[in-house]
Amino acid sequence: MTQHPTQSPQFFLTAPSPCPYLEGQFERKVFTHLVGAKAPELNDLLTQGGFRRSQNIAYRPACETCRACVSVRILAQEFKPSKNMERVLKRNADLIGTAHQAEPSTEQYSLFRTYLDARHRRGGMSDMTVLDYAMMVEDTHVDTRMIEYRRRGADSFITGRGEGELIAVALTDQMADGLSMVYSFYNPEMEERSLGTFMILDHIRRANAAGLPHVYLGYWVNGSRKMAYKVRFTPQEHLGPNGWERIEG
Repeated sequence: MTQHPTQSPQFFLTAPSPCPYLEGQFERKVFTHLVGAKAPELNDLLTQGGFRRSQNIAYRPACETCRACVSVRILAQEFKPSKNMERVLKRNADLIGTAHQAEPSTEQYSLFRTYLDARHRRGGMSDMTVLDYAMMVEDTHVDTRMIEYRRRGADSFITGRGEGELIAVALTDQMADGLSMVYSFYNPEMEERSLGTFMILDHIRRANAAGLPHVYLGYWVNGSRKMAYKVRFTPQEHLGPNGWERIEG
């Protein structure tokens, strides 16, 4: 019998494993592959349906006893920064963000390792090698960019990627209806800059400049302190049983 390749994505379910966010819980994920010419379109549809991307895999929680993970997207064109966020923008006015092709560099990996060692030493990514990092960046069939943030000023210097010291990096997908922040990391010694907040604010600005309505932040986990920051960027929408629901500040 002749075998014909299927045009519909195939979905798989992982085995239960300890939840990295909520103690005592176990997580399962449903996932599919993002490959081929239809990958960008499929990534758009799945992200709008609550999936996240990791390399060429799109996944979503499918936990049996917990619904704490909630997909979050900011309504970029309606967003107004708080006074504290305005101070974050002012503190980082000396940074320039430049979008590059999804290509890894030794400079990025050095910053990535410093960030993991300081913030996520026991996390699932803690043992990633330079080859693992390269795969995280390059293994994609969708429209992905590396946004590098560098410090300008009198003491800045020229590198192969631009001017100044590399301070922060965001791996970002551009979709038909917004920007999806896949992963970001930064210099952990610069706590006073609130670089995580700054990169989200910069993505909101970029979405507005491109006429895109949303910035996707992935999952807010109710009960996890490390995810609490995501609900500060309002108005936003949460994906629930009845679709995307608006959340005010």
